Parts: sequence; structure tokens; C-alpha cells
Amino acid sequence: MTAICPGSFDPITHGHLDVIRRAAGIFGDVIVGVGRNSAKNYLFSLDERVELAAAATADIPGVRVLPLSGLLVDFARSHGAQVIVKGLRFASDFDFELQMAHLNAAVGGIETVMLPASSQWSTLSSTMIREIASFGGDVSAFVPAVVADRIRAVAAPQDKERADG
Repeated sequence: MTAICPGSFDPITHGHLDVIRRAAGIFGDVIVGVGRNSAKNYLFSLDERVELAAAATADIPGVRVLPLSGLLVDFARSHGAQVIVKGLRFASDFDFELQMAHLNAAVGGIETVMLPASSQWSTLSSTMIREIASFGGDVSAFVPAVVADRIRAVAAPQDKERADG
């Protein structure tokens, strides 16, 4: 069975990877759908996020990474996916994801499986990672090494601008 783990993954974190690994263990074939949310300001371009997600998941059997555009249910249908997997950290995540699950079932007839975040990653978010990185903080404990290296490369020019400012 094919599952989709959708998200913006800006950047992909150990919390994301935990959910993706667990989904791969359950479903065997997992598509990490890297999408765009018009309400977000991104650190990385879509191509960079796809590249980083692919590098971060390269060691997980059965996982592939694809750019996602349009309706998630259409993407799922076009790739033969039967289920959407979403990670949950807090009750507020559940409230939002439940609405989306109902809509995806009604619009596209696709089921959603919600996996609770592992306790060590339950408070982690990409937004927090971007915030820490924007002030030159070390995020290497929260993201794969390839992602931490890329964040440092992107943040370095911003650090210099702040120092020169």
C-alpha cells in the first residue's frame, strides 16, 4: 500500500523523519510530498526542500520524495496512494488535521492516518528551527547533518548582514 506524508518540510527535521520512518514500516511504500503553503515564508526553495528531503530519507527503504502541487487528493490519486499520513504534536494539530482528513475523504475518498509524534520530537517545528537559525543558533540537534550544513550556509550571509548592520 502506498502512503503520502505531505508537508512543506522547510526544513525537514528529525521529527518529520521519525514519522516518515514509522509510516514506511507500516505501509512499505511512502511518498514524501514536498509542497508549498502560500501562508508561509520559506527558508529554502521548493527544489532545495525536495533535494534536502531526498538526502535525509535516502537511508529509509521504500521512501521517495516528490514535489507536490495542486490538491493533495489529486496528487494521491495520480501516484496510486491510498492513505495520507500526518504527524501530530499537540491537540491543536489534531483539530486541524481532523478537518483536513474529513475534507480529503469527502473530496477524494482518501483515508488519513495520524501518528503521534515521538515524545523526544513532540515540541519540534520547522518554524522554530528557522527562528533559531535566523539568529545564528545551532540547530544540528534537530535536523539531519545535510540540512544543518545547508542552514549554516544560508544563515551565514544573514549573520554577516546583522553584524554589519
